[in-house]
Amino acid sequence: MTKIPLTIVGAEALRAELHHLKTVERLGIIAAIAEARSHGDLSENAEYDAAKDRQGFIEGRIIEIEGKLANAQIIDPCLLDADGRCVFGATVTLEDMSSNQIVTYQIVGDDEADIKINKISVNSPVARALIGKYAGDIAEVQAPSGMREYEIIKVMYV
Repeated sequence: MTKIPLTIVGAEALRAELHHLKTVERLGIIAAIAEARSHGDLSENAEYDAAKDRQGFIEGRIIEIEGKLANAQIIDPCLLDADGRCVFGATVTLEDMSSNQIVTYQIVGDDEADIKINKISVNSPVARALIGKYAGDIAEVQAPSGMREYEIIKVMYV
């Protein structure tokens, strides 16, 4: 199976979610199913059906997270020595060549990506355009509004 890249922070977040699902959510859904069963006929019991659906979702998510963690390639950005190159885990400061707006993104795994906190997926168009480039290089990204150019200002491994 393919290795799934994760930063240390991302792996810890998945472990925390897994722990929560197993110790809190799973126990809560067991209680909800028991409560719904006590209401009698299960064939017309909407509470029971909803609880069973929720149980299926929780168990599916547990299996998904366990699979990702089993196949994870955990990368500590602080230990990277990529000679200033944009790589997975790097934090990159960019300048949009058309608007002169400066943004900083960390390139992370799919599960960690959250644009609100400036973390972009390694599989995103921007990250794919950045990988392998150095500070001073221009990255061209095909956006829905057309081609965008970003100058790489700084590459950090933090």
